[in-house]
Amino acid sequence: MFTDIEAFGNALVDSGLPPVLSGRHDSGEFRAGVVARALGPLRLIALNTPAGECFRDARCAREADERFWQVELMTRGHARVEQGRRAAELGPADVVLIDPARPVRFASTASTHVTLLVPRRELRLRTGDAERLAGVRFPGDHGPWALVASLAREMARSLRGFGAGAADRSAAAVIELVSVALEAQLGDPRPGPDEALRERIVGYIEARLSDRELAPAGIAAAHHISLRRLHRLFEDQPLTVAALIRRRRLERCRADLMRRDRTVTAVAARWGFADPAHFSRLFKATFGYNAATLTAGERTGPADASECASPAGAPRR
Repeated sequence: MFTDIEAFGNALVDSGLPPVLSGRHDSGEFRAGVVARALGPLRLIALNTPAGECFRDARCAREADERFWQVELMTRGHARVEQGRRAAELGPADVVLIDPARPVRFASTASTHVTLLVPRRELRLRTGDAERLAGVRFPGDHGPWALVASLAREMARSLRGFGAGAADRSAAAVIELVSVALEAQLGDPRPGPDEALRERIVGYIEARLSDRELAPAGIAAAHHISLRRLHRLFEDQPLTVAALIRRRRLERCRADLMRRDRTVTAVAARWGFADPAHFSRLFKATFGYNAATLTAGERTGPADASECASPAGAPRR
């Protein structure tokens, strides 16, 4: 529990949450808490904040915030979240989807809440759908959102002891559940057979990225289709099956190197790259810089916008 405003703000930035600016907060004794945990590509942040207001505008913009969606669950208290032309009035168990790359304003009573930071690529929301869903209140006391709310609460309390493989598979399940809830909110018709099969295959790939044997032939066999059929499913997609596997592995490697004290060779091996030199060339060609620049003692991430560190009492996101 933090009683120092500045220390709490620094902890929020360290947790991975997008920064905000202070609006208003209670002048009484300050008490707030933050606990951040990782589950594969997911990031979970449990927050306990006093009453207050905060907002995020262009001054707080970071490139990193364009890489994920923010799913916010209230567990105690009430909050108002404004994004775009929408205002979501949240009570306990309610959920809201937030685009961290766009301006947003928060106001809350003393409250507790859980944030899920979900990589955009994995949630696979279309641009138009995101516009329809961001800033909308989703009731978490029934339907698919009740499952999301319950799971988020339990994970925030007891996310311990997951091995790498179990964490990735569990994260894939959570992401799928959030996707189902969002689709239900949109009221979209069921996807066609090809789209549904492709989505299952993408989920299968995500859950097995650390398996060095993961390859198109094995994926086709696991789904009882021919290799030719598999490739045809991805003909109109941005990446082929092999390129998708390679890209997602590289993104997992980059994420590990940015948050862990591990060598480039160890991280590359964990995600299926047996040849360190080949991995280094792929990484540089994909991201434009060397993997070694992200290892301990050499990290060169974007400069912190210290003035955007979370303020006291802000219902921090």
